[in-house]
Amino acid sequence: MAKQDIHFNISERKILLRIMDIACTLLCLYWVGYGFDFDYFYITKENWTWVLVLIVYISVFGTVFELYDLQKAGRLESVLPNIILTVSITVLFYLLTPWLTPLLPDNRLQILYFFLAILVAISIWRFVYMTFITSPRFYKKVLIVGETSNIEIIVEAFKNSDPNYKIVGFINCEETRPNSVKYKGILEYSPDEIHSVIKKENISEIIVASYNAETITPEIYHDLIVLLERGFPIKEYTQVYEDITYRVPVQFVGKDFYKYFPFSRSNQNKLYLFFHRLFDLLFSLTGVIIGLLLIPFIFLGNLLANRGPLFYLQERVGKNGEVFSIIKFRTMVVNAEKEGAVWATKNDHRVTPFGKFLRRSRFDEIPQFLNILKGDMSLIGPRPERPYFVKELSQVIPFYETRHIIKPGLTGWAQVKVRYGSTVEDSLLKLQYDLYYIKHRSFFLDANVIVKTLSTMIFFRGQ
Repeated sequence: MAKQDIHFNISERKILLRIMDIACTLLCLYWVGYGFDFDYFYITKENWTWVLVLIVYISVFGTVFELYDLQKAGRLESVLPNIILTVSITVLFYLLTPWLTPLLPDNRLQILYFFLAILVAISIWRFVYMTFITSPRFYKKVLIVGETSNIEIIVEAFKNSDPNYKIVGFINCEETRPNSVKYKGILEYSPDEIHSVIKKENISEIIVASYNAETITPEIYHDLIVLLERGFPIKEYTQVYEDITYRVPVQFVGKDFYKYFPFSRSNQNKLYLFFHRLFDLLFSLTGVIIGLLLIPFIFLGNLLANRGPLFYLQERVGKNGEVFSIIKFRTMVVNAEKEGAVWATKNDHRVTPFGKFLRRSRFDEIPQFLNILKGDMSLIGPRPERPYFVKELSQVIPFYETRHIIKPGLTGWAQVKVRYGSTVEDSLLKLQYDLYYIKHRSFFLDANVIVKTLSTMIFFRGQ
């Protein structure tokens, strides 16, 4: 067995970032409090609520402003603006909760010291993280054993999801081999090199990416068993793909599909469904009230820039394939689809300038709170699609109609992970995220979707 390199998995790195953000902040504030003329925030047993509120604010706003997005956490130009935003909003909210936090100091410079202490603490820690944790020393080196087809898709999926996950080579497991894989940066090794490659490259893990296990040659099968008996990590591709990308790779699921869809027990959990509906009602009532306050401004903007009806109704497919009418603020020109249903695209010329603002801010979705109150939709779930496109997509994408086993949502896991959906390929990607949500549905995942939806609205990422 080769000596294993140190590697932090995705969940471990996210936990590490959160813990160290908080630990470095508290350590810096403690040092400033006892080393300088600073008495606004000091840590004692009596002031535990001060610490708890600060921890909650850093964690929540750090998530909203994407401090724990690993793709951005490893790049200084991406993470620095997010640190400034997180610290600024954290300090602002901290000052606005006087019953749980210290009283405002007489010397307003204390607030500046408080802000700078948190900013410096998190910035120094993130510099350490980018310098050491994201360095090649901590990469997980992986060897793929599988068929030649789809190798490029596999490699790209891992590269885009986890920059510290490095695929160093590929072994074709088929008895009859087509042309060698031509993919820049990925070496193809012969089956008899598997042990030497593991030792030479310090491989941490083998991924078996075979669509049909019967294609694996007896020699490779024997080598894999020997490695497994020695305790070497061997994982199945679809499970690793799901763990890293947070989506279900339906395009690689075959006749044994039932192994990949042990859907979340929350889908039948009465307690979860009760609270899910309760939160739907509370959020939708709040949304309707906010919508009533915004309607005069949206009506004026529509009157000046859109020049057409403010609302429009459109048929969508809901739970169990039932069709309902969705309500939205109009964002396109009048008669945008006079020649039939057309995919919405990025920079769609049919979208008016004011409509573009409504879409990017997600304000166009506000009337759908009425759909939630009626029970046609939920706050979180797969976005409802039009019957025409459902019929079209279900013929070319496997398991597409599986997304209809729960209520569609105003927002969803696919909506916060993917920005646009204007092609069959985009719909396949969104389906993978939708099925991941259905498979792992829980209070924690719902909260994650809500927080990421706030990020989408703040950064104007709506379509």
